[in-house]
Amino acid sequence: MSGDWKLAEDALKRVQIIGNNMNDLVSITSCSEQLRCIGIGTDAAVFQYDQTPAYAFKVYSSEALDKKEIEESVYLRIKESTFFPQYYGKGDNYIVLSLEKGITLYDCLIQGIPIPKQAIEEVEVAREFVRLQGLNPRDIHLKNILLQDDGHAKVIDVSEYAKEGNDNRWEHLLWAYDHIYPMIEGVSIPSWVLDTIKQWYKRMDQANFALEEFSQQAIRIFLGNRKS
Repeated sequence: MSGDWKLAEDALKRVQIIGNNMNDLVSITSCSEQLRCIGIGTDAAVFQYDQTPAYAFKVYSSEALDKKEIEESVYLRIKESTFFPQYYGKGDNYIVLSLEKGITLYDCLIQGIPIPKQAIEEVEVAREFVRLQGLNPRDIHLKNILLQDDGHAKVIDVSEYAKEGNDNRWEHLLWAYDHIYPMIEGVSIPSWVLDTIKQWYKRMDQANFALEEFSQQAIRIFLGNRKS
């Protein structure tokens, strides 16, 4: 399996990704029929090649090629950890990772799938490992943590680990898991509720952020939805 990902090289050359302003998702302007898009972000799109299904190909827009180099360097530094995808190689505008199966914690909430404590604890272990490598485990949120079939966690986006500063996203989620999640475990939460809470959170003044007050607002919108 070591080098068979190179079978996808010709197909990947036909992919064109364009970045968008205002931190919007990238646009795919051309692609090979042999590739299937399995994820889109603000810097890149992720593809699976039909002949090498064990790999994920993260293709960057021309505007984000500097981030490709940074993310590659991060994966090389954390390669000994099992909590992240494995790095296999790169092309001019892409990197090659192991394709990780599982459901995001975001989708767990939507589908009412219980999130085990073990998965949360493993994210904490993963973050500590990243720190020991001299990196900064930030931008960890519900959509970039997978709950795999065996109940273990996998963190799938390391693009901001070379940045400084703590965005507190994981700390806030950890608090919510301990204080709020026991009340909603196993309950299906509509995506619009989660997206509304996400937009509130993004608009909050982090310098004066009151976590308990914010959580009470989130609970009210959830309970209001349950009654309607």
